[in-house]
Amino acid sequence: MSGPQRDASLYRDRDHVAVRRALISVSDKTGLIELATALHAAGVEMVSTGSTAASIRDAGLVVTDVSDVTGFPESLDGRVKTLHPGVHAGILADLRLASHEQQLVDLGISPFELVVVNLYPFRETVASGAPENDVIEQIDIGGPALVRASAKNHANVAVVVLPSDYARVLAQVTSGGTTLELRRELAAEAFSHTAAYDASVASWFVRDVKFPSTYSVSVRREQVLRYGENSHQEAALYREQLGNGIAQAVLLGGKEMSYNNYVDADAAVRAAFDFINPAVAIIKHANPCGIAVGRDKAVDQIASAHQRAHACDPVSAFGGVIAANRTVTLKMAEQVSEVFTEVLVAPDFEPDALTLLREKKNLRLLQLPADFTRERMEMRQVSGGFLVQDADLFDADADVGALVKSWTLVAGDTPDAETLVDLEFAWKACRSVKSNAILLAKGGASVGVGMGQVNRVDSCHLAVSRAGDRAAGSVAASDAFFPFSDGLEVLLAAGITAVVQPGGSVRDEEVIAAANKAGVTMYFTGERHFFH
Repeated sequence: MSGPQRDASLYRDRDHVAVRRALISVSDKTGLIELATALHAAGVEMVSTGSTAASIRDAGLVVTDVSDVTGFPESLDGRVKTLHPGVHAGILADLRLASHEQQLVDLGISPFELVVVNLYPFRETVASGAPENDVIEQIDIGGPALVRASAKNHANVAVVVLPSDYARVLAQVTSGGTTLELRRELAAEAFSHTAAYDASVASWFVRDVKFPSTYSVSVRREQVLRYGENSHQEAALYREQLGNGIAQAVLLGGKEMSYNNYVDADAAVRAAFDFINPAVAIIKHANPCGIAVGRDKAVDQIASAHQRAHACDPVSAFGGVIAANRTVTLKMAEQVSEVFTEVLVAPDFEPDALTLLREKKNLRLLQLPADFTRERMEMRQVSGGFLVQDADLFDADADVGALVKSWTLVAGDTPDAETLVDLEFAWKACRSVKSNAILLAKGGASVGVGMGQVNRVDSCHLAVSRAGDRAAGSVAASDAFFPFSDGLEVLLAAGITAVVQPGGSVRDEEVIAAANKAGVTMYFTGERHFFH
């Protein structure tokens, strides 16, 4: 139902609104006493609730309890405090209208010109692992009602939901009154605040439903970036408020991150964190140009992993983005510092490594959140909507060799243990390569990568070309089946010793025959890993 229609000529101008009375009810007490002290000094009457009122009073300031305004005690363990006409009429009265002003007089209700509210810590309670009843108690009812009412009536009321806005509001309160421009900005922030809050609550209620009827995402702009994928495109970074991925990583050194830096860093982490062993991935334009795990006997395995990943394609690694799934050591830092690198992202950095790397002013150093986890679901924008799917993940905690047990040997003999480990490595590493993808590996490191081609034969040629002499004796992984034997024959001619692929082609027998003829081992996984 739409609201009442009124003659525009009845409205009086209220560009500047002097603040005489404020309602304050906050869960986040950051800056509360400073705010209340400044309002008191400006002669503003303060009305408050529960613990907020107690905090203000404990600071030696005068505050009126909301129950004195409503004539009704706070009840039901605080569930009912502000849901009362004595409060909401004072917020919703449009004092540009003489009729509203008179009705307040008739009702004996004083208006509010400032409402300061932030909501119960619902997201934080969920994140803490609290039991369901505790989570439900943190679903705010009165708070969103206050915020929405104030934002609707921004022509007359300034609503503040973020402590970071206190200073600029106080500046106007003490200089004659809030401007319409500021009140409109605050109203927009307020509606975004309640929308994000409601989205979090809605998502929690359907947390066990993989594809709910509505898919709610709550993000907040963290920063406007210099530009997007190209210099003529504008861009910004938005963060999930309880996320713990690349968007929440901390920049420890170097220039600000760019749009492309974030995309490549995410791809690098995606590649490196598939492995239980110390691993490093080097990414260029969202594709790996080198992935490796550290040698078991290496004194410094993460440095070993980086050295071997870099050796895959040193030319492409120039200007690349690196991810490590372990703390960056001084030795790895020394290796990285010798090559121009855009970004290095890792769970942590040794102090000496951080000191050394910070000398490279253009190298961005990103530290992942302590509770970093890979997303279980992923979204992709398409025109008019989004696609949502399970993330394509390997169990990074599974023992080496666990994957091989689920495969089917379709050609050649069972290889030795070292070759099986290489096949599993290649299969995991191949998942991070854009389709069509072919990856050659030896000794736990990629030696040749063919990516992003529109046919698998070209990907095979590219992988072999990049590997050069290293192709001989390597193993190969293909992210999807070989539709014909021609792609496999390119690899066989280069001297690969074993191959792993999903299988499932109508010409599988032709492909198997080619492997058997060459005396090469072939496994089918029964599962592909397209990456578009």
